[in-house]
Amino acid sequence: MHSSDQRDGNAEMFGQLLRHFRERAGLSQEALGARIGYSKSQVAMVERGDRPPKGAFTQQADEAVGAQGALIAVTLKLSTNPLPHWFTGFAEEEAGAVARHAYETHVMPGLLQTEAYARAVLSGRYPTYDDEEVEAKVAARIDRQSLLSRRPLPDISFVLEMVALTRPVGGRRVLKEQLHHLLHVALQRHVKIQLMSPERESHPGLDGPFVLLENAERRQLAYIEGQGGSFFVTQQPDLGILFGKYGALRAHAYTPEESLEMIEKMAEEL
Repeated sequence: MHSSDQRDGNAEMFGQLLRHFRERAGLSQEALGARIGYSKSQVAMVERGDRPPKGAFTQQADEAVGAQGALIAVTLKLSTNPLPHWFTGFAEEEAGAVARHAYETHVMPGLLQTEAYARAVLSGRYPTYDDEEVEAKVAARIDRQSLLSRRPLPDISFVLEMVALTRPVGGRRVLKEQLHHLLHVALQRHVKIQLMSPERESHPGLDGPFVLLENAERRQLAYIEGQGGSFFVTQQPDLGILFGKYGALRAHAYTPEESLEMIEKMAEEL
């Protein structure tokens, strides 16, 4: 397995340049933050490349450290990727997948989210995204959903814990719309959606969610995501165990037909 927890290269480059000019000016992170109206931790996040510079930060920092426009010039050339830096590797693999299978435990998978649901999920993020960031990330998430209709059609399946369908993310209206969208997606022949009974006492997926991918060359890999980071599983026996685990989860879950009926009933009752 290997980690995909890497910083965005453009943001990291800006951060290194900022640090160079800050140190040359004899300023600490705390002192620079005090001059430009940001906290020490916010300055540190930008310097590490964990967060791209936004708003007036660049202009004010450029003046405070005496960069003479260098930071502004670099910012203009940055291409900001709305996807999290630790997610981009997976998104690239996903785009070329001929098969994608996922087990999700607590929220509707991004590939199945409506715009309103995605916006509600992203609006609750910590640290908080500003409105521009939320909209950019919503658009990126919806763009990824082109995989569902790509030709040739990929083989796609999901096993979802029931809480992913019952948590009222965004409120009742948003959830109702989300469930109707889920029904629409589930009616496609190349997509299988199965619900896991909340009454089941135990099953093989209790360690957490994961995604399985297979590309056109039939190379398989697994992707596991946590709080602000992720990693791929590419080597045996770990990879084979995850594929076997997913097969067992499908066997433990309601059938696609039973799941469709349950989703339809849940949507009607909202």
